[in-house]
Amino acid sequence: MPIHINLLAEARIAEDLRRRDPVKRAIYAGAFLVALALVWSSSLQLEAMIAKQELARVQTEIQAQTNAWQNVLDNQKEVFDARAKLAALQHLSEARFLQGNLLNALQQLNLNGVQLTGLRVDQSYFTVPGTPNKTSNGHVILGHPATTTEKIVVSLDARDSSANPGDKVDKFKEALASQPYFKEILNKTNGVQLTNLSSPQSGPDGRAYVLFTLECDLPGITR
Repeated sequence: MPIHINLLAEARIAEDLRRRDPVKRAIYAGAFLVALALVWSSSLQLEAMIAKQELARVQTEIQAQTNAWQNVLDNQKEVFDARAKLAALQHLSEARFLQGNLLNALQQLNLNGVQLTGLRVDQSYFTVPGTPNKTSNGHVILGHPATTTEKIVVSLDARDSSANPGDKVDKFKEALASQPYFKEILNKTNGVQLTNLSSPQSGPDGRAYVLFTLECDLPGITR
């Protein structure tokens, strides 16, 4: 039987051992892991870029909504201010003191022997500063407008030249307080007061008379 001798067996065994070298395997595995890490790092960077773009888009939308909300608040404040001014003008129109109504009421006040000689209307005003509207946590807190309190005092100078001067003073005072116009506008307590009463005097015609002053107090009106 012939004997076969493989002269390359040792070289092949050496080659197999070289291929199966653990160090080389480790190098290959390390290179693969490095490549995998680079791929993973690149994917993370790509995701970060996408996230940054999405964040920028959301921030832009938030800013746009914030600007729109601020415009709404500004418009709401203007509406509140306009309504407050309109209400103030309406109140002023309704509560203003009309001199014509006063004169008309005095014309209807007749008492024999008593004659009006003078009329004074004193109007004084007291102002309280207002506070502006404020915005807190997206809500409008209403302030209050400046207010002005009007105080009106009507003084009537008259002359009692009746048969017994001075007797008609109280009667004229009562007639004034019960006159419909004055009854509506006067203070309910001490609305008419006698502030001056002279001693009897004689006129050019020799007729005696007394001078007196009645003060009509009206309640303060706040506007």
